Amino acid sequence: MENLIEARLYFCFSCRNHVALHDDIISKAFRGRNGRGFLFSHAMNVRVGPKEDKELITGLYTIADVYCCDCNQVLGWKYEKAYEENQKYKEGKYILEKSKVVREICSD
Repeated sequence: MENLIEARLYFCFSCRNHVALHDDIISKAFRGRNGRGFLFSHAMNVRVGPKEDKELITGLYTIADVYCCDCNQVLGWKYEKAYEENQKYKEGKYILEKSKVVREICSD
């Protein structure tokens, strides 16, 4: 019997570029600009745009839009800084919007 390795991956909805691992999801209970968002500990094959201060539902943050490095589609944002002490856990993490990513299971 072959040893199969399965990975649950998230891809850019537009160009299918691999952008995140399912195992890196911290929470699915976030809100993006266009609906539901997922908080990821890491993202890959993305470009981080300029930083800006923005007031979100849970307080003031410095965030930067996150773009697919292949097609330049905005996928969500990265939390650069949280000004509220109880929100510091988000720093360095990524919100990828559910409407902008596709989940697939890949076998090797």
